[in-house]
Amino acid sequence: MTDGRLVIGTRRYSSWSLRGWLCVRRAGLSVTVETLRLSGTGNTAEIKALSPNGCVPYLEHNGAILWDSLSIAEYCAELAPDLWPTERCTRAQARSFTAEMHSGFRALRSTLPMTLGREGCPLPTELSDDVRSDIARINAIWTKQRCQYAQEGPYLFGATFGNVDAMFAPVVLRFLSYAVSGLSQEAQAYMQVIRHHPLMQEWVHDAQQEPKEWQLPQYENIPC
Repeated sequence: MTDGRLVIGTRRYSSWSLRGWLCVRRAGLSVTVETLRLSGTGNTAEIKALSPNGCVPYLEHNGAILWDSLSIAEYCAELAPDLWPTERCTRAQARSFTAEMHSGFRALRSTLPMTLGREGCPLPTELSDDVRSDIARINAIWTKQRCQYAQEGPYLFGATFGNVDAMFAPVVLRFLSYAVSGLSQEAQAYMQVIRHHPLMQEWVHDAQQEPKEWQLPQYENIPC
């Protein structure tokens, strides 16, 4: 018997689903995971009928209903407090990074969509200044955090894979998929840690098991 359900979109493409799923799994919530096939138009009928904002992830757990990855992350942290750093000021910084990822980096999102069908395949055209600025900001965050917490553990705030790591996890997959260059050694090492985390390996494996007819040309045919 589970305590609810988590509804996600196609694992191959849904970066927001990945964020919510990582938080739920890290918190150890006993829920059934349901995957809905994304239409690619932002108007998947089943999601529109289910989720108040028409998006995934969508979580039902012990009477609570949540429909945004950031709210899911905060809810999970109520049940698993180690998803945030313990110290107040450090926790505030982690929340700020998480919120920045949640609301920003729009140029990066639109130019380098998450698609697990490619690996190490850069775009054939020059990236825009806005995309390069997004990449530089993420590189700066990862580099600063890894230099500061190198002695405590491999994640952005040390030994624990937390909400902030979950928020940046899809960016790791994007950077690897499009062979983004110019990253520091610290950032590159961090990406390998995240990519090889057991939960990330599970997500990628399950994405590979999805029906081929779920694949969308607009993501599968992005040129190299």
